[in-house]
Amino acid sequence: MTEYSRMAKGRFTSTGGAQAINLPFRPDYVEFFNYSATFAAPTSQAVVSGRWDANMGQGFAVQQGYNATPTLIQDTVVANGISTFNAGQLLQFGPTLNIVGITKAAAGVVTTTAAHGLTSGDVVTFQGLYQTSTTGMPQIAGIPFTVTVTGATTFSIPWNTNQTNFTALTGSPVGSTVKRVLYPYLYFPGHTFISAITLGVNTTISTTNAHNFVVGQEVAFRIPSSPTHSWGTVQLNSLPNIPIPGSPIYGYVIAVTNYNTVVVNFDSTAFTPFNSNATVASVVGLSWPQIVAVGDINTGGVQISAGSELYPSPQYRPIGNTLFNTINGPAIQGAFVNNTRMGFIIGIGAGTNLTTSALVGAAGNVIYWRAFLHDISYPSPSIVL
Repeated sequence: MTEYSRMAKGRFTSTGGAQAINLPFRPDYVEFFNYSATFAAPTSQAVVSGRWDANMGQGFAVQQGYNATPTLIQDTVVANGISTFNAGQLLQFGPTLNIVGITKAAAGVVTTTAAHGLTSGDVVTFQGLYQTSTTGMPQIAGIPFTVTVTGATTFSIPWNTNQTNFTALTGSPVGSTVKRVLYPYLYFPGHTFISAITLGVNTTISTTNAHNFVVGQEVAFRIPSSPTHSWGTVQLNSLPNIPIPGSPIYGYVIAVTNYNTVVVNFDSTAFTPFNSNATVASVVGLSWPQIVAVGDINTGGVQISAGSELYPSPQYRPIGNTLFNTINGPAIQGAFVNNTRMGFIIGIGAGTNLTTSALVGAAGNVIYWRAFLHDISYPSPSIVL
């Protein structure tokens, strides 16, 4: 029966890392084939195709690929194969990884004790980060950071850790951990933490993770100040508005430089410089500066124009200049987007025979996939006599 079944298909270019596919349903069957040269020019250990059924269990798969001859062989994957996901309204996290160290640099470089499995654009949060009871980098623990992967156990974060109140982490300090935020953009734009502010006739804002703002965005600022640390630039705060009490001060995004940098129409030439050099002693009760979307004009659907889809879905930009579609239907340009979603993941697991090649293929491989959710699914054969 297919009255209520759902089907979807598509393709993607592999990065070599796990690939999540957003769908308006959680499939119970997935199949794919690797189009890139594996059929025309068989290569040892190349994965040609794979399949998964919900009855196998999460993370399993069967696959076909070439051995050293090369001869096409069958194989199974029992971990990091194909799995489904459902991003709800609460944040979900990946496994906790211990940190070997974090460098002092304009963009701090993090080293983990084991392979982190991240890809550039993933979002992480830290815990601990004390080198001693009075030194380290606990000032940035709890902030969401978009990472740029530099190696199997290393990645950088957009924060200047090369400041006087920051001590480099070394020697795997106890309690210093990191974990991935699995679905960081459940709603966007939301509130984004500020890592730097450049003053001028117009003000440039750098953020720790993707802001997902667009030109014309209406924004407000929250720059906290406390007895132990002042972030400076409190003149950007939306409240208080002394000339018009009770009326928040809002600005507009006039340029989007990249995924974590925007320019707003505030003349800040006479404002207090931004200060991210918080002390370790200020960590208890420390609040971080934020830029937030406000009002009804925020972000949302893309423009309908000649050659575009009739009802293009909203898009978000987690890193670089690449836009990703959501599974939502048509959205008014400028609306908040609910990006809760579901779908499936093709992982980086290897088989028992094809041991050196990931199920998702090598970076640059083009993968074609199909996903199904069936009306009726029997866990085992039913025989009626």
